[in-house]
Amino acid sequence: MEEEPGNPRRSSEESTTPFLSLNDGLIPQLFTSVPSLDEAASYLAQSTSLFTRCFSDYSVEYPSSGFSVTHEQELTTFSSTQNGASLDSDHPSSSGSHSATDTPPMHAGVTINSSEGPSQNTSALVQSNNSGQSGLSMFQGLIERARRTVRGSADDIGWLQRASGMPSVEDGTGRFMEILDNIRHGLHKLPNSIVYLLVPGLFSNHGPLYFVSTKTSFSKMGLACHIAKIHSEASVEKNAREIKEYIEEIYWGSQKRVMLLGHSKGGVDAAAALSLYWSDLKDKVVGLALTQSPYGGSPIASDILREGQLGDYVNIRRLMEIIICKVIKGDMQALEDLTYERRKEFLTKHQLPSELPVVSFHTEAGITPAVLATLSHVAHAELPLMAPLSAGELPKLPVVIPLGAAMAACAQLLQIRYGEKSDGLVTCRDAEVPGSTVVRPKCKLDHAWMVYSSLNGDPSDWDASQVCEALLTLLVEVGQRKRHEFAMKDE
Repeated sequence: MEEEPGNPRRSSEESTTPFLSLNDGLIPQLFTSVPSLDEAASYLAQSTSLFTRCFSDYSVEYPSSGFSVTHEQELTTFSSTQNGASLDSDHPSSSGSHSATDTPPMHAGVTINSSEGPSQNTSALVQSNNSGQSGLSMFQGLIERARRTVRGSADDIGWLQRASGMPSVEDGTGRFMEILDNIRHGLHKLPNSIVYLLVPGLFSNHGPLYFVSTKTSFSKMGLACHIAKIHSEASVEKNAREIKEYIEEIYWGSQKRVMLLGHSKGGVDAAAALSLYWSDLKDKVVGLALTQSPYGGSPIASDILREGQLGDYVNIRRLMEIIICKVIKGDMQALEDLTYERRKEFLTKHQLPSELPVVSFHTEAGITPAVLATLSHVAHAELPLMAPLSAGELPKLPVVIPLGAAMAACAQLLQIRYGEKSDGLVTCRDAEVPGSTVVRPKCKLDHAWMVYSSLNGDPSDWDASQVCEALLTLLVEVGQRKRHEFAMKDE
């Protein structure tokens, strides 16, 4: 059959085969059954690769006698010696002769006008080819962005447990439960020869009840207990410096060594202080207990701040910047220091000393509908207002926040997206410090449990002061055992 004028002959192996495959239903087959969000990104990547193969095989050559354009199996050559001559018997003129001036030849949808000259036609084709390549690059970038969004922090959670050279942990849950039961029956063993320093976590400056019940309970037992008054919304390294100064002031003032207990980011700050300044503090510190601390990082912080994550799509990152920087006058680096990237960078350079006794404690939040619907567990906070008082201080607005329900919702999100157990903000695996004695209670406690108070007065609820006392008592025993082990090695 005779072809239309202006169209070169197409072979059976021409480059339109991929387009026929797409139209015949190859792409619909890629998306008919996607078992999970992770595989969805893989299907999109396959589609991108297919489109790339379809459009990326353009090349331009410049022979000495003219120019040529190649597209996969097709090759149409225009020579300077053929101007005015017949190009192909498949392009007849209306008079029956074969003239190149009657109908400009077509190549891949681009009209080659011989009157414009080879250089102009080649320039137009190169511009078209570059535009196509730019479009493909943008499409591939979107696919990669979608893949990162779908994967999120899945590859980072529990990275400390997979890292080579990290010491193993020891399970101390059984002994902890025994100590806690003794405390509930009035048996207390914490020595008064130690000063206990409690380090609160993020936003603690606006929680008036943070660690108050624990300090009160310790004081009733005749124990010296302090709450570190640090700027909780400051960076980890800044708070580490302040904690070092706290420890030195306590030691020189009381001539007693210090035992630290940090909750959430407070545990990370305390661990950083001992990692960075151990040469100055090793004779002044007894041990460290971390409770619900994102020692390896937090998926919530990473998903909010990491590029291509959820924070980019629902403006959570901008909201956190306003809350931390504008409302409570903090430093955004306080949240950034809890991301996996920052924690990996810090722990690669600064690890806890092996001779330091460490206890790490993590919990799992309940995610049942009853927990999500309840407002019985609330946190009391004081938020600054914008209008200053006459004395120059910012007035504070007391608020009550249903943190129990919020933590349950976050824990359910992490369970659905990553299949990880968490307290709502920190996964169980990221809270385990390498080389530490780990406490893994079965009781459902969310991340804010140590901060809020119970409105229903349920006696079965765990008491924060008793748990802190049990953890510190366990830490004393771990320290005694570790000192005995080091003494045996020295002998």
